[in-house]
Amino acid sequence: MSTRINTNIEAMNAQRNLSITAGNFAKSVEKLSSGLRINRAADDAAGLAISQGLDSQVNGLNQAQRNAQDGISLVQTAEGALNESQSILQRMRELTVQAGTATVGPDGKAAIKQEMDSLTSELNRIANTTTFNGVKLIDGSLGSTAAAAGAAFDPAHGVSSVSATGAAADTYTATFATSTDTKGLKITLTNGSGAEVAVADNVAVPGAGKTSTINLSNGVSITLNENASKDTTGTVTVAGGNSQLLVGSNASANDYIGFTVADSRASALGTQGGLKVDAINVSDSSFNADTALKAIDAAITSVSATRAGLGAVQNRLEHTIASLGVASENMSASESRIKDLDVAAEMVKFTKTQILQQAGTAILAQANSAPQNILTLLR
Repeated sequence: MSTRINTNIEAMNAQRNLSITAGNFAKSVEKLSSGLRINRAADDAAGLAISQGLDSQVNGLNQAQRNAQDGISLVQTAEGALNESQSILQRMRELTVQAGTATVGPDGKAAIKQEMDSLTSELNRIANTTTFNGVKLIDGSLGSTAAAAGAAFDPAHGVSSVSATGAAADTYTATFATSTDTKGLKITLTNGSGAEVAVADNVAVPGAGKTSTINLSNGVSITLNENASKDTTGTVTVAGGNSQLLVGSNASANDYIGFTVADSRASALGTQGGLKVDAINVSDSSFNADTALKAIDAAITSVSATRAGLGAVQNRLEHTIASLGVASENMSASESRIKDLDVAAEMVKFTKTQILQQAGTAILAQANSAPQNILTLLR
């Protein structure tokens, strides 16, 4: 082996290996200090893309859980107000029974009317002022409604009416074609982005003078008549309602839970013989206790049904929260396996590169001093 001064191959080799070791050592320090296996795209380009997608889903699921929890709070607020409305109706029923007996004279009925009027006003006040974060809950404004069908949906095309309950706010397009078995119609509903949101296949055309209502999975209902035919299209505009709870991470049609709350004002309660609760007048000469009691009973039944519906929504939301929690946990585990660092395994690499770096530094020093041996030849 020749001896050289100008080119120290051994030192260059030691320097190259020391640089590689230093780079690996720096990466180990970065990973151990951050706790992440992927700190930049270069660490694992594919892994970074996958983990970022999972991270967005986890964040969406966590927010969806909070949305569902807020939804429970909203439902509880509405149900609590309706509980008090029901107590008022029970008192009004009691007063109506009292006014219906012959032992109560005009003065007594006037006093009863005064209390009845006061209770009616309170019933309306509760309905008009019960809100959650600025959203009115029990005055009949909570819920999604469908606007009139588009021009293509006219009686000549066999669509009598379109309605929606709980459908996400959007402009939908319904297309009618021949069904799979060629014996009926296939109705396809797409949203404003062109994505398919609901399909009803093998829909029978109603007979002469009859209608049939098709309830699509996203909450839109289309009523057909005998003139229903293929090659028909039309739009269904669903106005935004405050009862759409987004409880999913993607905001697709299936990520919403929709519900409505019936109008609980006195003018909307009680239907017996066209008599509403706010029209009951116990001091009027035409007052009929039986009719008034039936109207109040109908109002109590209506409020009870609304409360039962809210209770069902709350139970559903509780299950939704549990399901979202499991999904978030599993996705977080998947993301962790891709992105988080195995500290034990990395410590093995760190220790190895630390020793190699120390050894490389020592060897580089020896290699740099090797040419000094030539001086002994020059003496």
